[in-house]
Amino acid sequence: MKGEAAARRASGVWREPGFGALLFVVALVPRLWVALAWSGEAVWDGHYYDFGAKRIAAGLGYSDDRMIAGALVWHPWCHYPVGYSAFLALFYRLLGPSRAVAGVADALTGASIAVVTWALARYALSAARARAAGLLVALHPGMVLYAATVMSEPLAALLTLVAFWLTVRDRDPRRGIAAGGLVLGVAALVRPQALLCAPFLGALGLGLDHRGWRPRAIAAAAACAIALVPVLPWTARNCRVMDGCALVSTNAGWNLAIGAFPRATGRFETLRSSDGCRDVTGQVQQDRCWLRYGVEQIAARPWRWLSLVPAKLGYTFDHESFAVEYLHEARPEAWPDTTRENARGVTTLAHRLLLAAAALGSVAFPSPRDRRGAAMQGALLAAAGFLGVLAFTSASPSLWPLAIFAAVVPWLPLSGRPAVTPALLLAVSLLATTAVAHAVFFGEDRYHVVVTPVLALLAAGALRRSQPAT
Repeated sequence: MKGEAAARRASGVWREPGFGALLFVVALVPRLWVALAWSGEAVWDGHYYDFGAKRIAAGLGYSDDRMIAGALVWHPWCHYPVGYSAFLALFYRLLGPSRAVAGVADALTGASIAVVTWALARYALSAARARAAGLLVALHPGMVLYAATVMSEPLAALLTLVAFWLTVRDRDPRRGIAAGGLVLGVAALVRPQALLCAPFLGALGLGLDHRGWRPRAIAAAAACAIALVPVLPWTARNCRVMDGCALVSTNAGWNLAIGAFPRATGRFETLRSSDGCRDVTGQVQQDRCWLRYGVEQIAARPWRWLSLVPAKLGYTFDHESFAVEYLHEARPEAWPDTTRENARGVTTLAHRLLLAAAALGSVAFPSPRDRRGAAMQGALLAAAGFLGVLAFTSASPSLWPLAIFAAVVPWLPLSGRPAVTPALLLAVSLLATTAVAHAVFFGEDRYHVVVTPVLALLAAGALRRSQPAT
C-alpha cells in the first residue's frame, strides 16, 4: 500500500519538473538580491560559523590559534556544530571566502528549501496545495531576509526535509528509512536536535497501515542507529583532539544552564564564570560543568524551571525579528530605526499569519454528511479560533499555543479529520521536537526558522475535506 502510494506521488512530482524549476527561480531571485545587496559583516553566531568555514577551507580544520608561551598554537574546537561551517567551506574553497560567496550559498539553500517543501508536501496534500506550500516558503519575507545572514537554520531545515522526503518516496520502506536516516545524521552535524526526529522517521517510514508496535520499535531503533553513522566519525575526532568526547558540539550543557540558572528569563542570557563554572579549562570540561550545573538548578527549583516554559516557547514562536536585527548589527547605517521597525512588523506579521493557518493544518472543514465528525472538527476549529483571537487581540501577542496545537492535533485519531500521511506526521515531528527542545533549553525567534517550511506545509493543508470512511 505504502509502495503504491509512494510510486504514484513520485511519478506526480517528476511529471512537474517545470513547476519545480520555476519555484526554485522564484525563491532564488529575491534571496540572491537580498544576500548580495544587504549582507554585511558576519555577526553574532554567524561570526563563528564564518570563521570556522574559513579555517576549514584553508586546510586548518575546525580550529583556532591560541598564543601560548609567545607562540601561536593550533587549537581544535567544537563549541558550535561543524556542519554549517563545513558546508560554507566548500564554497569558500572553490570561490574564495567572501560575503558574496556566503550569500550565494545561503540563497541556494533557501531556494532549495522551497522545492523540497513542495516535493514533501506532494506526499501529504493535493498537487495544488503542495504547490501552495512551496510558494509560501519561496515568498516568505522572513525566509528571504535570512539568506543575508550567515546562520545555520536554513541548512538544518533543508537537510531534515530531504531526509523526510527520501523516507516517504521510496517503495521499499527499509531502503527509504536507511537513506533518510543517513541524511538526518548529516543534518545532526548542523543541528544536533535533528536526531530527535530519527525515531519518528523509522516508525513512520513503515507506513500508517503497518500493524504492531514491535516492527515500529525495531524500525525506530534502526533509524536512530543509521542516523548516528555520519555523526560518529566526528565524535571520534572530538574524542581524539578535544579534552573529552563530545557527540557533535559542546553547547548542550551551556544551553541547559542558560535555561535554568537563577538569572534565566527564557531566552539567551550570557553565562559568567561566577554563575557556577570557574575552574575549567577545556571546552568539553566546561560543557559538562554547565550541564551538571543546569541539572542541579532544575533539581533544586523544578517549579521555577517549569514556569519558564511559556516564556521560552513565546520567545521561540511569538514573533520574528532575528534576521532584521542581524542585518542591522552587520550594517547599522542601512537599517535606521524606522526601517527596522517596519521590517520587523512585516516579518512578524507574516510569521504569525502562517502559524495561525498552520494550526488548521490537521483540521477538516466540517462536513454535514458526518455529524459526529463535523461536531469534532467544528470543536477543533472553534478551539483554534479561540487561541487565535486570544493571540491577536492581547496587548502582548502569544502565539505559541497555536504552535503546540499544530504539533499535537495531527497525532490524535479524531473523527472527521482530514487524511493523515507519514509525510505530514514526519513534518509535524520536526515542529514537536523543536518545541520540546526549546521548552527544555531556551527560546529565540531564530529557532523557529527550522520549522517555517513545516508551518507552510500545514498552512497549505488547512481545512481540507474529511478523510473518507473506510
